[in-house]
Amino acid sequence: MLFRKIHNYFSFGRLLRFVLGLAFVIQVVVISYNHLSGYYELESYQHFLIRLCRGWALSILAGFLITYPDLIVIRLLNKSIPWGKRVLKRLFMQISFSAAYAVVISILITLLAHFIRPYREELISVLIKNALIYAVVNLLVMAILEAWIFYIESRRAKEVAEHLKEELLQVKFEVLKSQINPHFMFNSLNVLSGLIGTDVKRAQMFIDEFSQIYRYVLEMIEQPVALLGEEINFMSSYLFLQQIRYGKNLTYSVNIPSEKLSLHLPPLSLQTLLENAIKHNIVNEDKPLHIDIYSEGDYLFVRNNLQPKVSGKSTGVGLKNLTKRYALICEQSPVFSVTDNYYIAKIPLIHSES
Repeated sequence: MLFRKIHNYFSFGRLLRFVLGLAFVIQVVVISYNHLSGYYELESYQHFLIRLCRGWALSILAGFLITYPDLIVIRLLNKSIPWGKRVLKRLFMQISFSAAYAVVISILITLLAHFIRPYREELISVLIKNALIYAVVNLLVMAILEAWIFYIESRRAKEVAEHLKEELLQVKFEVLKSQINPHFMFNSLNVLSGLIGTDVKRAQMFIDEFSQIYRYVLEMIEQPVALLGEEINFMSSYLFLQQIRYGKNLTYSVNIPSEKLSLHLPPLSLQTLLENAIKHNIVNEDKPLHIDIYSEGDYLFVRNNLQPKVSGKSTGVGLKNLTKRYALICEQSPVFSVTDNYYIAKIPLIHSES
């Protein structure tokens, strides 16, 4: 499980290439330095290749023994002491671990190499020299891994941000498209046409509420959240138009404490739920539809008696979009259920600090 989490950042193939390359470079540098300084002169190119192959194999082993624990330590420190907090403590712990652990590994690898082929030099001097080399190299490895992780996380964060941006634009488009619904507009204009000839006063009221609806849509479509009080006012305009169409066959009640009106929710959420209730249920004299809007705790409930239309299958696009919009602004999600022949939508109310 732990190795799987590590490989979320680095695949085994990528780590293998890193260790192989680093081990090769270190061996070439160390062997060349020892030869040029006179500490351990090479007798021939063949001698150089033998030392390189033996040293490279041991360095690869040491590389894996060092790299995985380094990644585990980085992951643990990122959780307990992230870079944004207590930087000096983080540096001290990471450097201390890097140096101490590198010394332990250097001793094991040096003794293994000495067992395979005894060193010409005194073992103690080789142990000290290798301990210093391993400590410096491990500090370098730790720095490379930190930089590598930072780059990967930054790239992933950018990709997530771009994905969320695209998702938000798509959701806004779908919401706007659903609110400026051609069927709703067509039906509303038909109702208005009938009112103009029979009741001019109500026709004027209809036009005022109709304009309020689309003014609100255009104002709020770009906003991440809206006040519940504003949504209730918008809901009243929307249901006014629907009640002119359906008459007494469509009724509703609102029971929300005044202190809840300052809480937030995604704009046009109520309209989505109301449209869902009216669109998918029979509304006539034999089967009137009643909608209850009320709050419990930090949740808003929209409940209607269930009398689904026989024809037509719901795609659920509106409710899916509402769920996506909540995912963009908070951790809570809407819940939709059927209980005792009632369809109930439960959506979170968001505090301003969220």
